[in-house]
Amino acid sequence: HPESREVSTSDSFSFNSGFTSPLQRIKISPIASKVESQEERKETQDRIEEERKQQADACIVRIMKDRKVLGHNELVNEVTRQLAHRFQPNPAMIKKRIEALIEREYLERREDKKSYNYLA
Repeated sequence: HPESREVSTSDSFSFNSGFTSPLQRIKISPIASKVESQEERKETQDRIEEERKQQADACIVRIMKDRKVLGHNELVNEVTRQLAHRFQPNPAMIKKRIEALIEREYLERREDKKSYNYLA
């Protein structure tokens, strides 16, 4: 071992396996206790999809309650913007949710067929 900070070619080094430091940390990821079966995975996906539908419905109703009248593209863009922090909504899914809200009489199509009125 060198006696100073200068290292020469004749100096030798060894590994100190007994060294510990309270500042040195190693992160170990937790291991899942059980792997989901195909059926459980499908059940989880269905539950997530149902929750997303409810979130989209609530978002559409909130927007339309505030604006009263809104065009289709503006509504889809606003729903996408508001739900982006939760999940990335698919425009086709938003359209289906709008149709469901029309059936449940929360919204109605205007005469121009490109915009909606809030009803409830």
